[in-house]
Amino acid sequence: LSSFNKDGFTLGADTYQNTNSATYVAWCWKAGGAAVTNNDGTITTSVSVNEEAGFSIVSYSGTGSAGTIGHGLGKVPKWIITKRRTGTEDWKVYHSELDGGKFLKLNSTQVQTSNSDVYPNTAPTSTVYSVGSHDSVTGNGDTYVAYCWAEIPGYSKFGQWTGNGSSQAPFVYTGFRPAFLLYKATNGAHDWRIFDTTRDVNNGVNTRLRPNTSNAEDTHGGMDILSNGFRIRNGVSGNNGGGETHIFMAFAEQPGKTPFSTFANAR
Repeated sequence: LSSFNKDGFTLGADTYQNTNSATYVAWCWKAGGAAVTNNDGTITTSVSVNEEAGFSIVSYSGTGSAGTIGHGLGKVPKWIITKRRTGTEDWKVYHSELDGGKFLKLNSTQVQTSNSDVYPNTAPTSTVYSVGSHDSVTGNGDTYVAYCWAEIPGYSKFGQWTGNGSSQAPFVYTGFRPAFLLYKATNGAHDWRIFDTTRDVNNGVNTRLRPNTSNAEDTHGGMDILSNGFRIRNGVSGNNGGGETHIFMAFAEQPGKTPFSTFANAR
């Protein structure tokens, strides 16, 4: 990656990102430009914030002690991903629908795990979220980056559903037609799954990528992406296994409302 541009980004010749004739997908969120200092938490952070889109990028140095992190969103974050930059550690995921004091790993199939030294059982606020003393979130002298999202009606939705093991899963309401969907079973050791409407323009949407693996995309399961939500179309474990709970993040294909206070039509 040689540059971020106003209209996209520029790649070099690295074969992992730019192999001749290979196909790629990228999902991009716009933050707020150059980072500014944030002193809302007990740990000073640098934040780049797009409040309108409910997204911020946070960087900070760890202290080795539990503390609070200023995220700059002005709203309560529903999803946080933290990565240690100066040492080997898992990608730690907070989601508002996980049980208190528990987390997931973006690079693992591990079920939700309890460890208050990662994300304590303290709800985030509109200004800060809490971290424990674990090296994955605030090791002394280590540096970190966190990606934080707040929910914006008509643009983003962060929630959960419980599987029924049927070929017709429960309908999940988002309030818009999703363009991007990431989800993970929280009580089953299954892969994360990403689907989008750029690779699958029409229903059924079934081209899967798994961010916890290096695997190529494959066809698995499938779902209907609807004008106001989505429905999984199989009862396979990890997608819609009976009794499985799944967290998700979804972003709109055509965000916002019309001037007449009705939801915009999906493509």
